[in-house]
Amino acid sequence: MDNSKTRVVVGMSGGVDSSVTAYLLKQQGYDVIGIFMKNWDDTDENGFCTATEDYDDVIRVANQIGIPYYAVNFEKEYWDKVFTYFLDEYKLGRTPNPDVMCNKEIKFKAFLEHAESLGADFVATGHYARVETIDNEVKMLRGVDRNKDQTYFLNQLSQAQIAKVMFPLGGMKKPEVRKIAEEAGLATAGKKDSTGICFIGERNFKQFLSEYLPAQPGPMKTLDGKVMGQHDGLMYHTIGQRHGLGIGGDGDPWFVVGKDLANNVLFVEQGFEHESLYSDSLIATDMSFTSDRPKEAVFHCTAKFRYRQEDVGVTVHLLDGNKANVVFDEPARAVTPGQALVLYDGEVCLGGGTIDEIYKEDAQLKYVG
Repeated sequence: MDNSKTRVVVGMSGGVDSSVTAYLLKQQGYDVIGIFMKNWDDTDENGFCTATEDYDDVIRVANQIGIPYYAVNFEKEYWDKVFTYFLDEYKLGRTPNPDVMCNKEIKFKAFLEHAESLGADFVATGHYARVETIDNEVKMLRGVDRNKDQTYFLNQLSQAQIAKVMFPLGGMKKPEVRKIAEEAGLATAGKKDSTGICFIGERNFKQFLSEYLPAQPGPMKTLDGKVMGQHDGLMYHTIGQRHGLGIGGDGDPWFVVGKDLANNVLFVEQGFEHESLYSDSLIATDMSFTSDRPKEAVFHCTAKFRYRQEDVGVTVHLLDGNKANVVFDEPARAVTPGQALVLYDGEVCLGGGTIDEIYKEDAQLKYVG
């Protein structure tokens, strides 16, 4: 097959995954262009910017494999669509997932639109996911490497977006990707994977958040009102959190089980399996599907409520206004408002939404995030 007339614009971050993505597509004969997205000004007090270092790596790899490259600044779009959302969710006492919003608004919207202005037939990224045409419809499938599968973060992509995307690494495992980079002599072959939220980087999360939102210390209580200490701010805590509570003593560790935003109270209870950590249903908002909206208003599938979690069987009841009532087959632990609900049918990612309210035995749990 002659791929030379098919233009693929690759989002290159300066990491090994996107480097190998560009390399493989070039090897397959595509007309490849590399684009580095600058989404955040991370210059520190000494004038050092990791984005500059990453772009230098993009230049080195692009020159090695022989493709043109450009840098595009999406800082304004990122601030308006991702960072503002991130802060607004924390103000509401919830725990947002900025990676989901970044993929929806930046990597597969602003970047896709820019790529199309360059004549792109497709865009490609180093995400571990797969795209296949099944029954005349483009489906997004989990990555073969279950430890790296990133469909959780891609759940808001539409059918139109998925039809324009290539994920060359989706059928591979991470060690294979590293090996390809090493054998090709790519400059990023030994580069450490980036972790965490891009705009926080290696900085302390608590310190970073305090620069944008005023912290309001308050009491830390059990659900029956016993004061166990003080918290530094509700925004620093999430449901199921164990570390950083400062509660000593004997016995099982303590966990965050809820928040009272109106009274600035952080609720804690003792024991990993404490009943207050479990819920049996939720309401999700902003429901989006990777294919057409399901024809049945009620259907059974599996779901994830957080990235590293095993799938849970659920029954989904679609509601008006892009909402859904999701009932779990078995009670689930530490389901958290603000996080992503992602639905699956076997290997296929069906889509998802944002967890808004959580319930136990039809009663809404008192915590908000």
